[in-house]
Amino acid sequence: MGIPAELRDYWARTTRNSILIASPAEDAKIARARNCTQEGVRAGFKAACVGAVASAVPTLAAVRFIPWAKANLNYTAQALIISGASIASYFITADKTILECARRNTHYDKTA
Repeated sequence: MGIPAELRDYWARTTRNSILIASPAEDAKIARARNCTQEGVRAGFKAACVGAVASAVPTLAAVRFIPWAKANLNYTAQALIISGASIASYFITADKTILECARRNTHYDKTA
């Protein structure tokens, strides 16, 4: 299905050559939002690294020493445990960081 070619071309022309000019305040908001996203990605990556190590050590130790884990946790299960912990820590930390930064920006907008 999709958008007809004429409508798509018209929309592409009008969005590039828009008569609206972004204000400096709007540009500052966009820059702060991008900064928040970058902060969240950095914090999430750090948390994911810590989470991967924190889950890998006990998982691999358990597979070596606990008979049940040795019998039931194959390589795929081990990888899923480790990656699940790191993915969860990434998204939780990134979300919290972005929301905290957005709260700061909201406060910043009210005082300006």
